Amino acid sequence: MDRGTVGSANRGRLQVEARTEGRSEVVTPVGELDHHTADLLREPLESAVEQGRSRLVVDCSRLDFCDSTGLNVLLGARLKAEAVGGGVHLAGMLPVVARVFEITGAEAVFTVHATLEEALAT
Repeated sequence: MDRGTVGSANRGRLQVEARTEGRSEVVTPVGELDHHTADLLREPLESAVEQGRSRLVVDCSRLDFCDSTGLNVLLGARLKAEAVGGGVHLAGMLPVVARVFEITGAEAVFTVHATLEEALAT
């Protein structure tokens, strides 16, 4: 993780920002989530759960692309969060990303919200 900017990481095509908001850890991936960038998202999600923040909200409103590796990162985070009584909430998915979840059936295992505000309010 690039420690040059507190709370964010960047590897070219993906930047990940993380912050605690109320009882949720909000993680915002910006750019393309794929095989080459997946660890940039995996690390803050796993770190949050390890630190006791198991309600994870992934703000997908600036995520332009997600392949199967990215989907697996989110599924793995879901399993870890649920194991300690939490969960993963996805918010603001763009149509191109939502389609990946629809095609794979993954939308059925996540709590999906239209907006970040909606995800934080539940």
